[in-house]
Amino acid sequence: MSLLSIDNVIKTFQRGRGPIIHAVNGVTINIAEGETYGLIGESGSGKSTVGRLAMGLLEPDSGSVRFDGKVLSDLSRSARRKLRSDMTVVFQEPYESLNPRMTVGSIVAEPLVIQGLEDSRSAVRDRAFRALESVQLEPSLAKRHPRDLSGGQQQRVGIARAIITRPRFIVLDEPTSSLDVSVQAQILTLLSELQSEYGLSYLFISHDIHTVEWISDRIGIMYLGQISETAPTTTLFDNPNHPYTRALLSARLSPDPTVSIERFMLGREIPNPTQLPAGCFLSGRCPMEIDKCSESPVELEAVSVNHRVACIRVGDIDSEDLTANLRE
Repeated sequence: MSLLSIDNVIKTFQRGRGPIIHAVNGVTINIAEGETYGLIGESGSGKSTVGRLAMGLLEPDSGSVRFDGKVLSDLSRSARRKLRSDMTVVFQEPYESLNPRMTVGSIVAEPLVIQGLEDSRSAVRDRAFRALESVQLEPSLAKRHPRDLSGGQQQRVGIARAIITRPRFIVLDEPTSSLDVSVQAQILTLLSELQSEYGLSYLFISHDIHTVEWISDRIGIMYLGQISETAPTTTLFDNPNHPYTRALLSARLSPDPTVSIERFMLGREIPNPTQLPAGCFLSGRCPMEIDKCSESPVELEAVSVNHRVACIRVGDIDSEDLTANLRE
């Protein structure tokens, strides 16, 4: 059984009497114990909204989110609060997610205090120190404030706060996007080590396809609030089937400056999320489009084991030459 199950979830937003924004459109994701599921897409594709739905911070218009078999929207407030120790989050901007008036030690220990997981101050302090050591920070930093730390150290504090309750599942919402490349590598390595040590499950949200490739067991490609393709990481990179996936992969920089990557180009701009296309969401932009593409919605269909694609033209065009150029 999956630890986290997002089943055909739809989420819309509306400000006042303004148009309805279709943020998430029928997304289904299952994440197993100890697995990292990478969710990638452009800004505005709905990735962060999926993360908030996964945490129960937003309720879906339809569909369901289950954690360990429990439907989050069915839980009472007290039951959902208890669940917070099992489900935590690491945010994109480390400094903005840390209270500048609190010391590092207080920030890390705060979830323990809120959840009432320890009976004494000394026990809370000791667990905070151990959490700091787990993310490779000296306990002596506990008396300092976030402004005294580097960006990488601030994000380690955010991670320490996320793991201190010994959770089973963590949403990582762009956790490395604001960091230098060298620091990104350190944080990714740390997250991998913590996952191995504690058996954590991750929903890793990013717009950086290199980062997602490095850390994820499986990947979902999001476009306009919909999963357009999902597969194990190696399968996705070796055999991208959806035109949008091909376009994303072809936009990567080549690791060898003497070897150019064949570009798979899309046309026009992304449609307005208040006016979704009637058929395939990539309709009007896709170079593989035929008349049938714009007639009716396209659902995810299996093309091989654990590989699903929302495209009616899967298999029509041989991608072997393109795939060879995309592989690193």
